[in-house]
Amino acid sequence: MSDKHYFPETAANQLVPRALRALVRANTHLALVESERVVYHKHHRSSKVTLISGGGSGHEPAWAGYVGHGFLDGVACGDIFASPSMKQVLTAVKSCPSTEGTILLITNYTGDKLHFGLAAERAKALGLCKNVVVLPATDDVSIPRSEIRVGRRGMPGHVITLKIIGAAATAGSSFDECVKIGKAVNDSLVSIGSALDHCHVPGRRNHEHIGKDVCVIGAGIHNEPGVQKLSPFPSVEDIISHCLKLLCDQSDKERAFVQFNKDDEVVLLINNYGGLSLLELGALSDEVLIQLEKTWNIKPVRIFCGTFETSLNGPGFSISLSNLTQAARDAGLQTTDLLGYLDSHTSAPHWPNNYQPAVSQDDSVDQKIVTNANDITKAIAAENDIRIDPKLLDAVLRRGCETAIAAEPRLTEWDMVMGDGDCGEAVKGVGEAIVALLDRSKIAEEGSVFKALFSIIDAVDDMGGTLGAIFGIFLSSFASELQAAKSKDGMSAELYSGALVSAAESLKAYTSAREGDRTVMDVLLPFVQSFAQSQDFSAAVKVAEEKAEGSRDLKPKLGRATYVSEDQHQRLPDPGAYALYEMLRGMQLGMRTHNEA
Repeated sequence: MSDKHYFPETAANQLVPRALRALVRANTHLALVESERVVYHKHHRSSKVTLISGGGSGHEPAWAGYVGHGFLDGVACGDIFASPSMKQVLTAVKSCPSTEGTILLITNYTGDKLHFGLAAERAKALGLCKNVVVLPATDDVSIPRSEIRVGRRGMPGHVITLKIIGAAATAGSSFDECVKIGKAVNDSLVSIGSALDHCHVPGRRNHEHIGKDVCVIGAGIHNEPGVQKLSPFPSVEDIISHCLKLLCDQSDKERAFVQFNKDDEVVLLINNYGGLSLLELGALSDEVLIQLEKTWNIKPVRIFCGTFETSLNGPGFSISLSNLTQAARDAGLQTTDLLGYLDSHTSAPHWPNNYQPAVSQDDSVDQKIVTNANDITKAIAAENDIRIDPKLLDAVLRRGCETAIAAEPRLTEWDMVMGDGDCGEAVKGVGEAIVALLDRSKIAEEGSVFKALFSIIDAVDDMGGTLGAIFGIFLSSFASELQAAKSKDGMSAELYSGALVSAAESLKAYTSAREGDRTVMDVLLPFVQSFAQSQDFSAAVKVAEEKAEGSRDLKPKLGRATYVSEDQHQRLPDPGAYALYEMLRGMQLGMRTHNEA
């Protein structure tokens, strides 16, 4: 696999907006909110259920390529392999208003669940949606049931779910009917991926490679290393046999997520991860069809073969099977209904056999998007504000950010092993944004805790990634709890510790991560608990340090790190947990410096 790119490393962050601009210019029924990387259907009707998706970029044509009549109404596109921010998702919701309800269908990854979940909560709070729900797509079979805590990973099979819901919504199905159909189709899906090597992320160095004599089974769409490595390199027949056994073997109680009976009507989708020739993909598809019929007595009623959801230039493919007979039964419909939705024409530019329908003037809606409507900053009455010494506030915030920024090289190094390498850059970015606000906007000069807090939340919302969503939810809840508190004594440890405890409880509703799972929660939760018990910030920071260092010995139970073999951990600390500790340590140093001045 070549690691060369036409765009230099310095231009890697320009790829997403440029690609979206080109897509919209080539398809005049689409529109782009460039500042938020949101693509939406110009002729969306507000009288029908809205279907929105999105996620990290690098999976093209998913998801912007599926926006159009009869499919998606809008999408939010994050950075490469990083979920879009809450602001981006909320902009997508605003761009596609609906009087019936909004469905956010996403792949089952932590960052997407958190950011789309936060956007759903904001949309409800702002009164933007009559009904809104987040539906995670969960079709991967590579991880056994006994090892799953947060549901199966989202894989390319979910484009079938998107197509069927989009068509059902366009046909006039109600919000509840669309949700029921979506859950039923999702539950009828199984997918498995295979890869020859990792993809190459533009602008990123030190990519690992899979050995020449190795084939990976269970490869995801984010450069995850996979759960099984077959070596010496097996024959094509053996690779397909291995994959189909994971999908279809009813005796495998760890992976028999969907039952396939003799007369069931099944849809097959074979997806190119981006790096295979169409010739090779076609030959692989032929082998899949031969073995499905011969070994598993499955003759698909619909076959989709092509590039639907990629992993950049990943040399690999995935196989997805959807039992529409089961899905129709669970949804209270006929199989012909679901096939009709799947077959219906769409103007989405990258769905096969797409069709551009005639659109009357009555079907169009006037899209008025206020770009600053996502600003969560609110005016706080003077009597309800919390104020402290402006110099103390500046010192605490500035030193906390500077300490986290200085830790970026280590955080990046660790995350290159444990994750996708973006943790350090994200922490540095939000730290620099807050320091710039301290310098430019003077957010601390009034000593207003709320003015500073809301500005920080606004900066964190642009952070992206799982860590950004965790901090965004936690800080938003913290602000709410401070507003509700009776005491407004800005120097009261009891005031802040109480709000922190409540904020931590609110955060738990949006993530299953807990202490011991090797995530940022390994520092956040013990720090909050220690501060609440001792009312001593320095003592709580000491606990945070111990927990951050202790994460070296923890086995990851959530997130992408779970797909990394134990020998790759090298007793490294969790980057997110350590990042939070560095922030807290810096805040403590800021307090000490101010008090000694």
